Amino acid sequence: MDDNDQVIFYPNQGIDPHNRCCGGSMWCIQDICGIICAIFTWLLILYAEFVVTFVTLLPCPYPIFQCVNMVIFQVFAFLAMASHLRTMFTDPGAVPKGNVTKEMIHHLGLREGQVIYKCPKCCCIKPSRAHHCSVCQRCIRKMDHHCPWVNNCVGEKNQKFFVLFTLYIAAMSMHALYLCVSQFVWCLHSEWKQCSWYTPPATVVFLIFLGFEALLFAIFTMVMFATQLQAICSDETGIEQLKKEEARWMKKSKWKSLQAVFGRVSITWLSPFSRPAPKIKVDNYLQV
Repeated sequence: MDDNDQVIFYPNQGIDPHNRCCGGSMWCIQDICGIICAIFTWLLILYAEFVVTFVTLLPCPYPIFQCVNMVIFQVFAFLAMASHLRTMFTDPGAVPKGNVTKEMIHHLGLREGQVIYKCPKCCCIKPSRAHHCSVCQRCIRKMDHHCPWVNNCVGEKNQKFFVLFTLYIAAMSMHALYLCVSQFVWCLHSEWKQCSWYTPPATVVFLIFLGFEALLFAIFTMVMFATQLQAICSDETGIEQLKKEEARWMKKSKWKSLQAVFGRVSITWLSPFSRPAPKIKVDNYLQV
């Protein structure tokens, strides 16, 4: 079915307990592995907060250096956490289960010879560029991949938040790595006198673990950020690239593809609290 041949229809369906919580008002995948990974992500961010705040910055005798770096790090940490939560709790573009009915097919008003696809796993009309996720147990529009670190699929509706998550984690990690190196240099210069509120062995352990975490996640998230931008600009999702699917859709230009994910150019591109307005009329009968 072509993206322009879209109609409005809301199927009668119950709440799927696997991917909804709070009485069905919030999207949340009930996957134990994903929940553990998401909590682990939060703990790593909290550990970085602890070391940067109480090991490197608060003991610092230079107030300007302390205040500037504290503000920068807290902004990155806040935006990273907000982006993670928005990615995790936003419906990525799930297609309703069980909407393949005679009434639905009649309501579509299909032309003679027009083909639609049915997902045999969730018994739904499968729109163009949708793929079934075995973890979410749903077909996801423009599914890029399922990420356990956010316990959700990255799809049409939450890709912006995922890209921002990788961006802010990378920025936060690079800043934390800089602060670790600065703290080591200062402690060595002062011969470990008054450079930390903790003993030299404890300080070394804190900084080594933070440095390893920051370096690992800086590399990982920068690669993910670059991969996501490449996929967006080529108007081809990660799973489409992996399966080497032939493009049966009209590919957009790089600029149009970026606007489709982030919206019109403005400061809100960097905000995890704004969602771009849809540029096309969306298949309401294919939405939750």
